[in-house]
Amino acid sequence: MSTTPTLGQALLRRKPVATLIAESDGSRTDGGQLRRSIGLWQLSAIGIGATVGTGIFFVLSAAVPEAGPAVVVSFLLAAVTAGLTALCYAELASAIPVSGSSYSYAYATLGEATAFGVGVCLLLEYGVSASAIAVSWGQYLNKFFELAFGFRVPDWLAAPPGHGGYVNLPAVVLVALVVLLLVRGVSESARVNAAMVGIKIVVLVLFVAVGLTGYHSGNLHDFMPFGWSGVGVAASSIFFSFIGLDAVSTAGEEVRNPRRNLPLAIVISLVVVTLLYVAVALAAVGAQPWGRFDGQEAGLAQILQDLTGQTWPALVFALGAIVSIFSVTLVVVYGQTRILYSMGRDGLLPARFAAVSPRTGTPVWNTLVVGAGVALLAAVVPLDVLTDLTSMGTLVAFSVVSIGVMVLRRTNPALERGFKVPGYPVTPLLSVAFCAYLIKGLHALTFAFFGVAMLIAAAGYFGYGIRHSRLTRTPAEQPVPAVRG
Repeated sequence: MSTTPTLGQALLRRKPVATLIAESDGSRTDGGQLRRSIGLWQLSAIGIGATVGTGIFFVLSAAVPEAGPAVVVSFLLAAVTAGLTALCYAELASAIPVSGSSYSYAYATLGEATAFGVGVCLLLEYGVSASAIAVSWGQYLNKFFELAFGFRVPDWLAAPPGHGGYVNLPAVVLVALVVLLLVRGVSESARVNAAMVGIKIVVLVLFVAVGLTGYHSGNLHDFMPFGWSGVGVAASSIFFSFIGLDAVSTAGEEVRNPRRNLPLAIVISLVVVTLLYVAVALAAVGAQPWGRFDGQEAGLAQILQDLTGQTWPALVFALGAIVSIFSVTLVVVYGQTRILYSMGRDGLLPARFAAVSPRTGTPVWNTLVVGAGVALLAAVVPLDVLTDLTSMGTLVAFSVVSIGVMVLRRTNPALERGFKVPGYPVTPLLSVAFCAYLIKGLHALTFAFFGVAMLIAAAGYFGYGIRHSRLTRTPAEQPVPAVRG
């Protein structure tokens, strides 16, 4: 017989870590089990793939006008914040190696209501960011068509709304291709993504090598034209470029040897991404006066063309960007589906979100729904609105992870951890402080949109989740945790 908790008990009830792990280890009997098929390199490629390209291929045109050449410092500030949080993610991922990322961590540490709110933040982080990334695909596609074949897709059909376009058709095509690949299977998607990550790293190294040949120190003056406030605003806007660190943890139930590979992949992703971002940003602002970045389309490819006076470097770079942005969209859509899968399994969303195809081992219906939503946003919503919403969702989710580390240390100190945050408790406290600083730098309209999202989250939780949560069941109705040595 089910029990009816009080409102306070329902809001604060936590899902036991043992239950989370047991579900990921094969205790489900409803055919809803994900398959462990991802190794360390593929997992690291998920993190790098979700990050490199999300920002660096197009965010400079928006961030440089806010910070000037000091955008390099903005990337470093965002990287420090991401690094502090990455260490917290590494500990929780090694202790709770399940799908769902910070949603699952919040459910185990801060309670059900907070977890549902984090789930909505992750919807902003993944679903909205996938739309933002897809929007920019058309810019580089047009650059490639223009250089290779001498024609362009008309702006009204390929540019973002608010930038001369009405419907962004290339973005819809991109999302459709990603959904088809994800539906086929996660191991196939991981292999394709790993290959694309290799291509994007080579392309960015090419940009740095060519860009440095045109480096002029005079382009770095005035280095900080808008002061530290400009650096902070730019760092807030580009922080969504680091969501790949979170994407690693969404694969917790599909990774071999997760206690070792999850924290390793997070750290590897952070190091590779930071080095690439800072090098590309420095080469770009050194090769071109910062005033020319404002509104520049396919900016990095244009810099190469201007420096060399030839089309082939820009053509290669544009092709690399097309591949790279495909890779990023693939990973963030994948991450979104795994978060909704976890919420469906917990009963906070309809069970169909947790339904897995016995043939492919993937949540097909879930993936189709996410793809439709991402394509719609990418087709009709302006890019700047999408990027700031992504940053807000990411920063809130990152803060929750850092708090979760401290809570779990107190509530479950004996829990097996494959990695522990160095400098505890200073590191997670600094992570929360840096996240709060970057949140403060976001635009007022972003806070308004975020408030609307939280109201929708409250309506969803009180209208459905609180009544259908699997934690309302008695212990006899709960899955039995596996015995762990």
